[in-house]
Amino acid sequence: MITPIDRLSFQLYSARSIEPLEAQFKLLAGLGYRMVEPWGALFNDTDTLKRLLQHHGMTAPSAHVGLDRLRTDAAGTAKLCKGLGIDTIFAPAPPPGEREGGEKEWRGIGRELAAIGKAVTGEGLRFGWHNHHWEYGRTASGVTYLECLFEEAPELVWEADLAWIVRGNGDPVAEIKKHAGRLVACHIKDLAPSGQCADEDGWADPGHGTMDWPALRAAMKEASVSLFVAEHDKPNDVARFARRAHETVTAWT
Repeated sequence: MITPIDRLSFQLYSARSIEPLEAQFKLLAGLGYRMVEPWGALFNDTDTLKRLLQHHGMTAPSAHVGLDRLRTDAAGTAKLCKGLGIDTIFAPAPPPGEREGGEKEWRGIGRELAAIGKAVTGEGLRFGWHNHHWEYGRTASGVTYLECLFEEAPELVWEADLAWIVRGNGDPVAEIKKHAGRLVACHIKDLAPSGQCADEDGWADPGHGTMDWPALRAAMKEASVSLFVAEHDKPNDVARFARRAHETVTAWT
């Protein structure tokens, strides 16, 4: 039987303050993590990344790859990821300057993602999007930019960043249900009560903030989410965050 902890991965961006990369892997392996989610900068040295995955007996089922790299060589990037055992690539965000243009801009991004997706899936991988809060701006008719993006890229899968949805004034439970057909992964992160954790930009460790985890867990279960990825954008103690995230998901049934 596959349990929630068997689906837990760790977004390595959360541990970027720890150097070298070997120290990040050593910490996570010691806490019981068996999967990680690499991010853009780590693809500048894939030999080290592959060596550490193998040494620590870990896998990387998913990865974040920037649109700049995908725009340059989508098929080559997919082959690179495939060589690391990655099966799903998520584009994590539009580059600066491409986030505030409204419906027209987001639909354009969606069309571009659809084209990139064809190259990625042509190499046998899945291709998807990871949201922030920008996608929860709305058109004049009230449609979110995320919906605009999905309409232009019908084959795109989704990694829902649950706490960023809240920061965009969205309802993560409703969004999980609305887009369950394309949802394959969720970033497991939390928000601190107003005024707390200011040095961590208001983020909290999963299970130690304000997110409604019983409702979110039920929605994710109904949507058959296959991957939970622990993330904290600015932890002041990476080990504490990683440990608490692991403990929180371990307690799920």
